[in-house]
Amino acid sequence: MAAEIQPKPQTRTPVLLNKIESSQDVVNTAVIIPKEDGVISVSDDRTIRIWLKRDSGQYWPSIYHTMPASCSCMSFNPETRRLSVGMENGTISEFILSEDYNKMTPERTYEAHQGKVTVVLFVLEMEWVLSTGQDKNLTWHCSESGTQLGLYRTIAWVSGLQFDVETRHAFVGDHSGQVTILKLEQDSCSLVTTFKGHTGNVTALCWDPAQRVLFSGSSDHSIIMWDIGGRKGTAIELQGHNDKVQGLCYAPHTRQLISCSSDGGIVIWNMDVTRQETPEWLDSDSCQKCEQPFFWNFKQMWDSKKIGLRQGQPKPQYLLSPLPQHHCRKCGQAVCGKCSAKRSTIPLMGFEFEVRVCDNCHESITDEDRAPTATFHDSKHSIVYMHYEPTTGWLLTSGADKVVKLWDMTPVVS
Repeated sequence: MAAEIQPKPQTRTPVLLNKIESSQDVVNTAVIIPKEDGVISVSDDRTIRIWLKRDSGQYWPSIYHTMPASCSCMSFNPETRRLSVGMENGTISEFILSEDYNKMTPERTYEAHQGKVTVVLFVLEMEWVLSTGQDKNLTWHCSESGTQLGLYRTIAWVSGLQFDVETRHAFVGDHSGQVTILKLEQDSCSLVTTFKGHTGNVTALCWDPAQRVLFSGSSDHSIIMWDIGGRKGTAIELQGHNDKVQGLCYAPHTRQLISCSSDGGIVIWNMDVTRQETPEWLDSDSCQKCEQPFFWNFKQMWDSKKIGLRQGQPKPQYLLSPLPQHHCRKCGQAVCGKCSAKRSTIPLMGFEFEVRVCDNCHESITDEDRAPTATFHDSKHSIVYMHYEPTTGWLLTSGADKVVKLWDMTPVVS
């Protein structure tokens, strides 16, 4: 049911500790149980399973519970052992797990949404259950009485949710690519601001309350760090994946960000460096280096006699065809292909892969500027969900292959 992997000598890569392979469908969410050698998983096959490691080294389910609908998400609070499970039918079911994790007792059911529950979050300090659904509603319920306290209508269905206990701010990422910040009260909420930096839907959010930094991942393959604290409004872009970002977590003690993607990549970002904002892309009708007009600038081409020449008239020496527009990723200037033929990594601007830069910027980038600020590792499965447990340094990845993998991240998160 679960194969044990013998750890190899520690190198500067994650160490695969175990695989859990018996799920009949995709595991949508799974978490490591702190201080226990165990895992909780919920799946499209309608099951909640609690896996505990046996003396054989294999993980076997101590609890196998079937729900009335597919399980889409969950939230687990280790202090109270409260498990909140969101389902495709819009309801949230809560259970209390026994101390030995061999029994789960039904506690309460919330009729929270009219569609699939996309995120559920239990906030112990507030005794709130926050949830979002495909009905485009953010709701919060009292976990003691089960009553709904408030509701906020989002512009698109939500796929990322974080909450700051100290300020009662909720961070909501949706399928339009927008991140909304709301101030929640006991029975009302107010809009604080919105961030729009992604060209694809927001797929993951991670909040660091100490540094007051929000990380958002997207289907556009990018991550954005929103500095809400000391450098208000600063947005740092991180480019290190070839497919949609599926999970984010932050290790504050080492100031490292862990990101996972559908491409199978696990990326460890060093955030203890002074990063630079990517520049705004400038608009221009012609290349800002050689001044040749871009293909839509017909007026300038006409004025400089680059179009409309009669047959037999000599073309200007420098005219072959109007040029397509590109942008230098370092300075943001609008440039033609000839003036931006070179590529370079720019790690401090978040570009760990080579990107287009103009000739002038390429000459200014030193070998020191190209020094990587991230490490890349292959999980060998398309990651659907991830969970990091900082007390052990373990990472859990759930894949589209229906396999859950456990990794020791201490060799790289240190």
